[in-house]
Amino acid sequence: MRKWERFFNAPDAKHAMTARYLYEHYFLAHINFKKSPKEFYKLVRSKTPSPQPVEVIPTLRPFDDPGTEKFYYRFRRIHSTIVHKTHMVVEFDDKELAEIKELFIAPKWHQTPHRVGYEKKLSANPFVSFAQIPVQSRYQFLLNHNHYIVMTFIRGPVCRGQMALNVIHDHFWVMFQDPKYDLSVQKPNFLQEQSDNLSMPIQSSMLSVWQTFSDAYRNKYKNYFEAKQALYDKTYPQGLGLEGIWKGNRAEDAPLLTIYRHFDSASVHRGVIGELPRTLWVIDYPQLERIYYSLVAGYDVYGNISHQTNVRRYMDFLRIEGEANFLSYLPKKYRIPLFNSWYIGDGQVEDKADNLLDRGTKIKYHTPYPKSEFIEKVVKKHILKSTGITFDPINYYKEGEKPPTLPKTFRTYKDFEQGARSLTTAGIGFVKHVTDRGANLLHLRIIQPNGKSRVSTLVINRWHDNVNSLFGEESRLDSSKDTIDILPGSIGSYPNLFGIVHYKDLPDFFDLITHFDKSEHYLQKVDKYFVSRSDPKFWETFDWFQAHFEHADPRGAGLYDLNRYYREAW
Repeated sequence: MRKWERFFNAPDAKHAMTARYLYEHYFLAHINFKKSPKEFYKLVRSKTPSPQPVEVIPTLRPFDDPGTEKFYYRFRRIHSTIVHKTHMVVEFDDKELAEIKELFIAPKWHQTPHRVGYEKKLSANPFVSFAQIPVQSRYQFLLNHNHYIVMTFIRGPVCRGQMALNVIHDHFWVMFQDPKYDLSVQKPNFLQEQSDNLSMPIQSSMLSVWQTFSDAYRNKYKNYFEAKQALYDKTYPQGLGLEGIWKGNRAEDAPLLTIYRHFDSASVHRGVIGELPRTLWVIDYPQLERIYYSLVAGYDVYGNISHQTNVRRYMDFLRIEGEANFLSYLPKKYRIPLFNSWYIGDGQVEDKADNLLDRGTKIKYHTPYPKSEFIEKVVKKHILKSTGITFDPINYYKEGEKPPTLPKTFRTYKDFEQGARSLTTAGIGFVKHVTDRGANLLHLRIIQPNGKSRVSTLVINRWHDNVNSLFGEESRLDSSKDTIDILPGSIGSYPNLFGIVHYKDLPDFFDLITHFDKSEHYLQKVDKYFVSRSDPKFWETFDWFQAHFEHADPRGAGLYDLNRYYREAW
């Protein structure tokens, strides 16, 4: 810890600006020094140096003026109960420190290193405040920690509640642009030219009511996107091949991430989990940095409705850009139909889709299913094999593949996998008829014949015709197209239901999930397998799931939040 504090507080400008960049990205992290796996710390700005007691400088946002010229970066021990919804772990060790020095201290910077002030317009735009730091260094840092960076907005304060989360689909996969083919990295002057267009609605969290639905940032985003497209069209007129997708550099990297929305919360996972999603994103450096600053570093949970609405609308643009980046890897004739299938009934988006992308792609396709073919190429032939990322054996289907039949008996885990795989058809009974917002995340304890237990989570993916509006979400739902992913382990921070089933009862349980129709017969099965909030054994059941979680993931586990457990008792 002392070694890290010395690094963060080194007096020269190069270290000072590096420390500022790192602090602004780590301020939500629960930092763990590997020698003490159960101890976690927050990186804070303090009025006092080590070894004096930490005296935190309170600011609303991490890029706000600390109010004093001299301050110190310190690590403050977390003594409060670790709750999973805010437990975003980053591990600090000698290897990590060496990598940070290699990324930020070793290279020559774009400008002579110098300290930058905290004037609001400047500090709220990282493309200006950190312009002197090589773009390659900034982006590689974000890629090395992309799971954490994405987690900060998926599990951070911005992503709590329906209005915040209806900006994303219930399930999608994310890839990242390779730095060698990211033109913001290769042509850093482009970022400087576009710095005003890259500004975000975070300079103030108390905007005028007249700015609530202002198009100022929409117009800036449009100008940036058009300039970006022109640059890529000129540089890569034939488009990019798989080389444009970051494959990872190390075994622990996450070149692909899975994001689930659980109605009013969300979760992010390494790899490609679940069925083939409707949408996929490819994120480049400016997009990833803006996702972080607009939704995490610059988001004020106490800001007025104008601030929060502007941030929510800005996320619409970020989502569409990620989708457009993905579409650029597909054949041109498939792009508009696929894009429009994500925005059913949204004429405003559909009318403008024709101008989305003009350049081609270097990838050769051999089927009429380019989305599936593309992700198969990425996962099986492109990403670093040592990452161990493969398709989900239960929920993922190749194009045209049919679900297996339900086994008649269940003796092995393979039988369970086959049974679970048979439930992945859209609109099966349980997901079609149980549409309550509090029934999207079901934790299931499966007791095997030998007495040992496994935990799986049933994640329900709600179909949305489109997610391009703050209001009227219910009118865009279609439960006949909802699906269910059955995943090993514990998913999410807010369990909606706990369930317990013995192997011998799996055929009956799967019948419940497949054919549930709200009849008394199936309501009795719900009572048999799921635990009501009024059940005398509720707390015993909760304790078992909590203990299992902590045993399975000692460093990453935290206390579940039961605030969103299924509301109705039976």
